[in-house]
Amino acid sequence: MNFPDFERIVYGIDFSGARDAGRRIWIARGIIEGAELFVTECFQAKDLPDSGENRERSHRALREFVNKQKNTVFGMDFPFGLPKTLVKEGSWEEWVLGFQDRYSSPEQFRGSCTVTSGGKETKRLTDVEKKTPFSPYNLRLYRQTFFGIKDVLGPLIRDRAVSILPMQKPVPGKAWVIEVCPASTLKKERLSLPYKGEGEKKRGAREKILRCMQNTGILKIKKSALRCTIIDNRGGDALDSVIAAFATFRALRGGITFEKNSPYALEGWVYV
Repeated sequence: MNFPDFERIVYGIDFSGARDAGRRIWIARGIIEGAELFVTECFQAKDLPDSGENRERSHRALREFVNKQKNTVFGMDFPFGLPKTLVKEGSWEEWVLGFQDRYSSPEQFRGSCTVTSGGKETKRLTDVEKKTPFSPYNLRLYRQTFFGIKDVLGPLIRDRAVSILPMQKPVPGKAWVIEVCPASTLKKERLSLPYKGEGEKKRGAREKILRCMQNTGILKIKKSALRCTIIDNRGGDALDSVIAAFATFRALRGGITFEKNSPYALEGWVYV
Protein backbone atom coordinates (compact mmCIF):
# COMPACT_ATOMS: atom_id res chain seq x y z
CA MET A 1 0.00 0.00 0.00
CA ASN A 2 1.43 3.36 -0.97
CA PHE A 3 1.35 6.53 1.08
CA PRO A 4 -1.61 8.82 0.19
CA ASP A 5 -0.61 11.60 -2.19
CA PHE A 6 -2.77 14.27 -0.58
CA GLU A 7 -0.59 14.56 2.52
CA ARG A 8 3.18 14.36 2.41
CA ILE A 9 4.50 14.75 5.95
CA VAL A 10 6.91 12.43 7.77
CA TYR A 11 8.03 12.73 11.39
CA GLY A 12 11.02 11.02 12.98
CA ILE A 13 10.79 10.69 16.78
CA ASP A 14 13.83 10.08 18.96
CA PHE A 15 11.95 8.88 22.05
CA SER A 16 12.96 8.91 25.72
CA GLY A 17 11.56 7.49 28.94
CA ALA A 18 13.77 9.68 31.15
CA ARG A 19 12.29 11.95 33.80
CA ASP A 20 13.24 14.99 31.72
CA ALA A 21 11.93 13.41 28.52
CA GLY A 22 10.75 16.77 27.19
CA ARG A 23 14.37 17.79 26.73
CA ARG A 24 15.56 14.44 25.43
CA ILE A 25 12.84 13.66 22.88
CA TRP A 26 13.60 15.23 19.51
CA ILE A 27 11.22 15.46 16.58
CA ALA A 28 12.25 15.91 12.94
CA ARG A 29 9.63 17.00 10.41
CA GLY A 30 10.06 16.23 6.72
CA ILE A 31 8.06 17.08 3.63
CA ILE A 32 7.97 14.59 0.76
CA GLU A 33 8.73 16.14 -2.61
CA GLY A 34 8.93 13.51 -5.31
CA ALA A 35 11.70 11.06 -4.45
CA GLU A 36 13.20 13.29 -1.74
CA LEU A 37 12.46 14.15 1.87
CA PHE A 38 13.09 17.77 2.82
CA VAL A 39 13.65 18.15 6.57
CA THR A 40 12.14 21.48 7.59
CA GLU A 41 12.20 21.35 11.40
CA CYS A 42 13.97 19.62 14.27
CA PHE A 43 12.79 20.44 17.78
CA GLN A 44 12.36 19.08 21.30
CA ALA A 45 9.16 17.61 22.72
CA LYS A 46 9.04 20.34 25.36
CA ASP A 47 8.27 22.78 22.54
CA LEU A 48 5.04 21.00 21.62
CA PRO A 49 1.74 22.67 22.68
CA ASP A 50 0.94 22.17 26.39
CA SER A 51 4.20 20.29 26.90
CA GLY A 52 7.07 20.64 29.32
CA GLU A 53 10.35 19.07 30.33
CA ASN A 54 8.97 16.36 32.61
CA ARG A 55 8.05 12.93 31.31
CA GLU A 56 4.31 12.97 31.98
CA ARG A 57 3.62 16.30 30.30
CA SER A 58 5.88 15.72 27.32
CA HIS A 59 4.54 12.23 26.66
CA ARG A 60 0.97 13.48 26.85
CA ALA A 61 1.79 16.36 24.49
CA LEU A 62 3.49 14.00 22.04
CA ARG A 63 0.54 11.64 22.13
CA GLU A 64 -1.90 14.48 21.50
CA PHE A 65 0.26 15.77 18.68
CA VAL A 66 0.22 12.38 16.96
CA ASN A 67 -3.50 12.03 17.64
CA LYS A 68 -4.28 15.22 15.71
CA GLN A 69 -2.34 14.29 12.58
CA LYS A 70 -4.05 12.74 9.58
CA ASN A 71 -2.43 10.98 6.61
CA THR A 72 0.98 11.44 8.23
CA VAL A 73 3.62 8.83 9.08
CA PHE A 74 5.60 8.73 12.33
CA GLY A 75 8.75 6.69 12.87
CA MET A 76 9.46 6.12 16.58
CA ASP A 77 12.60 4.54 17.98
CA PHE A 78 11.42 2.31 20.81
CA PRO A 79 10.37 -1.38 20.70
CA PHE A 80 6.68 -1.84 19.96
CA GLY A 81 6.56 -5.39 21.28
CA LEU A 82 8.23 -8.36 22.95
CA PRO A 83 9.43 -11.78 21.74
CA LYS A 84 6.45 -14.06 21.17
CA THR A 85 7.66 -16.41 23.93
CA LEU A 86 6.85 -13.65 26.44
CA VAL A 87 3.40 -12.81 25.06
CA LYS A 88 0.42 -14.88 26.21
CA GLU A 89 -2.23 -12.84 24.39
CA GLY A 90 -3.49 -13.91 20.98
CA SER A 91 -2.82 -10.58 19.29
CA TRP A 92 -0.50 -7.61 19.56
CA GLU A 93 -3.41 -5.20 20.06
CA GLU A 94 -4.77 -7.24 22.96
CA TRP A 95 -1.30 -7.31 24.53
CA VAL A 96 -0.84 -3.54 24.21
CA LEU A 97 -4.29 -2.72 25.59
CA GLY A 98 -3.55 -4.81 28.67
CA PHE A 99 0.00 -3.52 29.10
CA GLN A 100 -0.67 -0.89 31.76
CA ASP A 101 -2.69 -3.26 33.94
CA ARG A 102 -0.09 -6.01 33.57
CA TYR A 103 3.00 -3.95 34.39
CA SER A 104 2.87 -1.39 37.19
CA SER A 105 6.35 0.08 36.69
CA PRO A 106 9.38 -0.12 34.39
CA GLU A 107 11.17 -2.23 36.97
CA GLN A 108 8.27 -4.68 37.28
CA PHE A 109 8.14 -4.88 33.48
CA ARG A 110 11.84 -5.71 33.18
CA GLY A 111 11.73 -8.10 36.13
CA SER A 112 8.77 -10.02 34.75
CA CYS A 113 10.36 -10.35 31.31
CA THR A 114 13.66 -11.48 32.83
CA VAL A 115 12.02 -14.14 35.02
CA THR A 116 9.82 -15.45 32.20
CA SER A 117 12.80 -15.72 29.85
CA GLY A 118 14.89 -17.57 32.42
CA GLY A 119 17.26 -14.68 32.98
CA LYS A 120 18.05 -14.24 29.30
CA GLU A 121 17.65 -11.08 27.25
CA THR A 122 15.68 -12.56 24.41
CA LYS A 123 15.36 -10.64 21.16
CA ARG A 124 12.48 -10.53 18.71
CA LEU A 125 12.92 -11.96 15.24
CA THR A 126 13.10 -8.45 13.80
CA ASP A 127 15.81 -7.48 16.31
CA VAL A 128 17.95 -10.31 14.99
CA GLU A 129 17.20 -9.59 11.34
CA LYS A 130 17.64 -5.82 11.58
CA LYS A 131 20.57 -6.01 13.99
CA THR A 132 19.16 -3.82 16.72
CA PRO A 133 21.56 -3.33 19.66
CA PHE A 134 19.38 -4.64 22.50
CA SER A 135 16.49 -6.79 23.63
CA PRO A 136 13.34 -4.71 24.32
CA TYR A 137 13.85 -5.19 28.08
CA ASN A 138 17.60 -4.64 28.15
CA LEU A 139 18.84 -2.53 31.07
CA ARG A 140 19.55 0.39 28.72
CA LEU A 141 16.23 0.18 26.89
CA TYR A 142 13.49 -1.13 29.17
CA ARG A 143 12.28 2.30 30.34
CA GLN A 144 12.00 3.48 26.78
CA THR A 145 9.98 0.38 25.86
CA PHE A 146 7.76 0.65 28.94
CA PHE A 147 6.84 4.31 28.61
CA GLY A 148 6.62 4.22 24.82
CA ILE A 149 3.96 1.50 24.97
CA LYS A 150 2.22 2.73 28.14
CA ASP A 151 2.14 6.47 27.43
CA VAL A 152 2.02 6.62 23.63
CA LEU A 153 0.93 3.45 21.80
CA GLY A 154 -1.61 2.18 24.33
CA PRO A 155 -3.70 5.37 24.53
CA LEU A 156 -3.52 5.89 20.77
CA ILE A 157 -4.80 2.35 20.19
CA ARG A 158 -7.62 2.81 22.73
CA ASP A 159 -8.67 6.00 20.93
CA ARG A 160 -8.46 4.26 17.54
CA ALA A 161 -6.53 7.32 16.42
CA VAL A 162 -3.74 5.71 14.41
CA SER A 163 -2.63 2.61 12.54
CA ILE A 164 0.40 0.86 14.06
CA LEU A 165 2.19 -1.07 11.32
CA PRO A 166 2.56 -3.90 10.50
CA MET A 167 0.46 -5.15 13.42
CA GLN A 168 -2.61 -3.25 12.23
CA LYS A 169 -3.90 -2.54 8.76
CA PRO A 170 -2.87 0.85 7.36
CA VAL A 171 -6.02 2.98 7.21
CA PRO A 172 -6.10 6.03 4.90
CA GLY A 173 -7.11 9.15 6.79
CA LYS A 174 -5.31 8.13 9.97
CA ALA A 175 -1.74 8.72 11.03
CA TRP A 176 0.49 5.67 10.57
CA VAL A 177 3.11 4.81 13.21
CA ILE A 178 6.08 2.50 12.58
CA GLU A 179 9.05 1.36 14.66
CA VAL A 180 12.50 2.49 13.58
CA CYS A 181 16.00 2.10 15.00
CA PRO A 182 18.61 4.74 14.10
CA ALA A 183 21.46 2.42 15.11
CA SER A 184 20.24 -0.24 12.68
CA THR A 185 19.80 2.33 9.92
CA LEU A 186 23.37 3.52 10.44
CA LYS A 187 24.60 -0.07 10.24
CA LYS A 188 22.78 -0.49 6.96
CA GLU A 189 24.43 2.67 5.65
CA ARG A 190 27.82 1.59 7.03
CA LEU A 191 27.96 4.68 9.21
CA SER A 192 28.34 3.07 12.63
CA LEU A 193 30.77 5.40 14.37
CA PRO A 194 30.78 7.12 17.78
CA TYR A 195 28.85 10.38 17.43
CA LYS A 196 27.22 11.00 20.81
CA GLY A 197 29.07 13.31 23.19
CA GLU A 198 31.20 16.39 23.45
CA GLY A 199 34.29 17.37 21.52
CA GLU A 200 35.19 18.14 17.95
CA LYS A 201 35.68 14.49 17.04
CA LYS A 202 32.11 13.57 17.98
CA ARG A 203 30.77 16.69 16.32
CA GLY A 204 32.72 15.79 13.19
CA ALA A 205 31.15 12.33 13.27
CA ARG A 206 27.65 13.83 13.45
CA GLU A 207 28.49 16.11 10.55
CA LYS A 208 29.79 13.17 8.50
CA ILE A 209 26.69 11.06 9.17
CA LEU A 210 24.39 13.90 8.14
CA ARG A 211 26.43 14.63 5.03
CA CYS A 212 26.44 10.98 3.97
CA MET A 213 22.70 10.71 4.46
CA GLN A 214 22.21 13.76 2.27
CA ASN A 215 24.54 12.27 -0.33
CA THR A 216 22.11 9.36 -0.76
CA GLY A 217 19.90 11.76 -2.69
CA ILE A 218 16.97 10.90 -0.41
CA LEU A 219 17.41 13.47 2.37
CA LYS A 220 17.69 17.23 1.92
CA ILE A 221 18.25 20.00 4.46
CA LYS A 222 18.28 23.45 2.91
CA LYS A 223 18.69 25.68 5.95
CA SER A 224 22.23 25.96 7.32
CA ALA A 225 20.85 26.96 10.74
CA LEU A 226 18.89 23.70 10.89
CA ARG A 227 21.98 21.69 9.98
CA CYS A 228 23.86 23.41 12.80
CA THR A 229 21.07 22.58 15.28
CA ILE A 230 21.27 18.92 14.33
CA ILE A 231 25.06 18.71 14.37
CA ASP A 232 25.58 20.82 17.51
CA ASN A 233 23.27 18.72 19.67
CA ARG A 234 25.89 16.85 21.70
CA GLY A 235 23.66 13.98 22.77
CA GLY A 236 23.00 13.07 19.17
CA ASP A 237 19.25 13.03 19.81
CA ALA A 238 18.50 15.64 17.15
CA LEU A 239 20.47 13.61 14.60
CA ASP A 240 18.69 10.43 15.69
CA SER A 241 15.33 12.05 14.95
CA VAL A 242 16.53 12.92 11.44
CA ILE A 243 17.76 9.34 10.94
CA ALA A 244 14.33 8.16 12.14
CA ALA A 245 12.63 10.38 9.54
CA PHE A 246 15.04 9.10 6.87
CA ALA A 247 14.22 5.47 7.71
CA THR A 248 10.49 6.22 7.79
CA PHE A 249 10.55 7.82 4.35
CA ARG A 250 12.59 4.96 2.95
CA ALA A 251 10.02 2.51 4.35
CA LEU A 252 7.28 4.39 2.53
CA ARG A 253 9.20 4.30 -0.72
CA GLY A 254 9.65 0.55 -0.38
CA GLY A 255 5.98 -0.02 0.38
CA ILE A 256 4.62 -0.86 3.83
CA THR A 257 2.76 -4.16 3.84
CA PHE A 258 0.67 -6.05 6.38
CA GLU A 259 1.40 -9.72 6.97
CA LYS A 260 -1.36 -11.00 9.21
CA ASN A 261 0.09 -14.43 9.95
CA SER A 262 3.77 -13.53 10.24
CA PRO A 263 5.68 -13.34 13.56
CA TYR A 264 5.93 -9.60 13.01
CA ALA A 265 2.17 -9.20 13.48
CA LEU A 266 2.70 -10.10 17.15
CA GLU A 267 6.28 -8.99 17.87
CA GLY A 268 6.57 -5.91 15.69
CA TRP A 269 8.88 -4.98 12.84
CA VAL A 270 11.78 -2.52 12.67
CA TYR A 271 11.92 -0.44 9.49
CA VAL A 272 15.45 0.61 8.59
